[in-house]
Amino acid sequence: MSEPAFPSTWNKESKPHKFCPGCGQSLALKILGVAIQELKIQNEVLFATDIGCSLLSWDMFNLESVQTHHGRTIPLVRGFKLARPETIVIGFIGDGGGYAIGAQHLLNSATGNDKITVILINNANYAMTGGQLAPTTLLGQKTTTTPLGRKIVQGHPFKGPEMLKEVSFESAYLARGIASNYQELLKMFKKALQNQIDGRGFSFVEVLAMCPVNWHLDAQESLDFSEKEMTKIYPLGELKCPEKLS
Repeated sequence: MSEPAFPSTWNKESKPHKFCPGCGQSLALKILGVAIQELKIQNEVLFATDIGCSLLSWDMFNLESVQTHHGRTIPLVRGFKLARPETIVIGFIGDGGGYAIGAQHLLNSATGNDKITVILINNANYAMTGGQLAPTTLLGQKTTTTPLGRKIVQGHPFKGPEMLKEVSFESAYLARGIASNYQELLKMFKKALQNQIDGRGFSFVEVLAMCPVNWHLDAQESLDFSEKEMTKIYPLGELKCPEKLS
């Protein structure tokens, strides 16, 4: 039997992936790998991962890769882009690293119109550490630190792309996709990367992702929660797209 044909972007030695069964991050990463391959930029990419579940992707790709401290992925790729502007830098982070400890870096990068691409996974909890309340946890959603459900006194769910829309340049690309929609997310990833390739501006894609283990739901229930409940709070689509990418 012949060996399976893996895209050259993927690291065959790391298969199977290390994510929990049903996790949306693995789907998003597969789609990202396809986007990199279709754009033919594999040899030009630096892939940086945050602490959290995203760190499990450090060896998924045949790419130059680096793991950062929690919330510090964006300043690392910003610095690398300044030192090596020809490099296509990708920061792959979670909602905790991007919207909590690393929120100031995300905001500053958008206001500075850094020519970087940031992909943020929104699974509505701190998944790696046991499912605690995160900036993106929905109102009423139960977590290990909100066993009766998130209350309004604990804050509103954080809407990253909407915030960045108000402070970013018109040349920025901002979008929110979902891990279960392959074609739409692939388009978003390719646009986010192309915006950087063209030297146009900051690019950011938030990805709604399933987390069956910490949500205590089966695969179908997790899919339904992400597609039917999360999208009520986090609507899908492009929030800002330069004309040349349309």
